[in-house]
Amino acid sequence: MRWHITGRHDQACEAGGESGVAGGGREGSSEAILTRADHRPATHRVPRRPFRCGCPQRQIYLSLFVPARSPLSPRLTQRLRTGRAMRYPKVARQPSGRGRLRGMVPLHERPTEADDRRTPGHWEGDLVMGRRPSAVATLVERSSRYLLLVALPDGIKAQAVQPALRDALNHVPAQLRRSLVWDRGREMATHADLTAETGCPVYFCDPKSPWQRGTNENTNRLLRRYLARGEDLRGRDQQALDELAARLTNRPRRVLGWRTPAEVYAEAAAGHVATVP
Repeated sequence: MRWHITGRHDQACEAGGESGVAGGGREGSSEAILTRADHRPATHRVPRRPFRCGCPQRQIYLSLFVPARSPLSPRLTQRLRTGRAMRYPKVARQPSGRGRLRGMVPLHERPTEADDRRTPGHWEGDLVMGRRPSAVATLVERSSRYLLLVALPDGIKAQAVQPALRDALNHVPAQLRRSLVWDRGREMATHADLTAETGCPVYFCDPKSPWQRGTNENTNRLLRRYLARGEDLRGRDQQALDELAARLTNRPRRVLGWRTPAEVYAEAAAGHVATVP
């Protein structure tokens, strides 16, 4: 059923074909609406039966809202589902700037050598969330698919994530710290400090574009077999995470010609450029 709201109030009230309500008021008046609301059961479920509404929904709100006095009286407000005393226009919220990261370098400014995966040292990272606020940081090297898991025992705020990533990256050979790609999560609010302490520039994906770090996304899906969403990941110490990362990095990959990520990464660390089929 579609309602066609006319310009006259009486026509809208007569559209349902019902005549008269208790209280003597007109079908669409405020008094009639309140009287009918008092006799309705306190439930949101309506039984399946033929139903003829005597007044469209919009007409109900127009009858309750009186522009001359602006806010609705408490007697009328308590009948509305939202309980709001004022009607607000549906205007799109303007961005306030809160939560934005400062000094972000977009991904398209990353060196083009990272695109074909033939130059090792370009990483992709993200957080694998457990039961909040627990998480594990993941770092995946693009050419070898080598995985580093970083424990975050102190939570997921930037003050806790940045030192953990710094220590993990500083254990990587300097020639393999060419770039790091991350999403726009607030855990990277101190990315400038991370770059200064590791020499690894951080680049950020476009909004809502996780496919721009697809290697990391694929690895995170594999990790879900071992890291459940409902688990408190703060209970996983670094040694346990290293063992889990070794299990994945020692798995032969078809994309690597059935070599393991650990083998390809070891060649890159020794100074040999990784060869990806």
